[in-house]
Amino acid sequence: MKDAPLLRGNLAVRLISLFGGLIVFGLAIVSMLESRLGLPPWDVLHLGIAKHTPLSLGETVILVGSIIVAIAWVAGTRPGFGTIANATVIGIAIDVLSSFDAIERLSDSALPVRIFLLAAGVLLFGVGSTLYIGAGMGAGPRDSLMLMLSRRTGRRIGLVRGTMEVTVLAVGVLLGGVAGVGTVTLAILVGPVVELCFWTVLKLGLATPRPMEAMEFGPLDAA
Repeated sequence: MKDAPLLRGNLAVRLISLFGGLIVFGLAIVSMLESRLGLPPWDVLHLGIAKHTPLSLGETVILVGSIIVAIAWVAGTRPGFGTIANATVIGIAIDVLSSFDAIERLSDSALPVRIFLLAAGVLLFGVGSTLYIGAGMGAGPRDSLMLMLSRRTGRRIGLVRGTMEVTVLAVGVLLGGVAGVGTVTLAILVGPVVELCFWTVLKLGLATPRPMEAMEFGPLDAA
């Protein structure tokens, strides 16, 4: 699929979609964390950093996201409203959700339950991505960095993103982050799941298609 969805509705609807999507994204990460079967590459890095600092996982997500936003901005990729929201809301959602005892105890569940948590996490990544991207308010910090590096190096976006993912995964593992079957599962399935969620909202008429490259900046960027 070459088009991303742009959700129909006014600014209020799209703000709800943006923040709802980011919260769902945070829930996806927590679900994979509690599965103890492996985290996404960037969260392997976040957890590795958190183990060596007094920061929580959510605070580390915010710190790393903010640094990436700053680097991309200095390099010429101006962040959108959604970029800033992405760098902060996901981290807050992770810490809030992880503070509930009922959620924290899920990590002690039997393997079938933890496999379900992993599967739910992958699905929630797709749903959260669709809601957040569909809001059309700017690319996330990692997407902004990816676009900036692609422009600066002249390399294809896929190659740049793949190199980024492998690099942060390797550093995260060295720092003690948790990688495993969940990391591989997400790497294989997240693309098709996101594409399926995109297709669903477009098929239902809840969104209109727009080129992928148009997601870099959102309608609030001119403010």
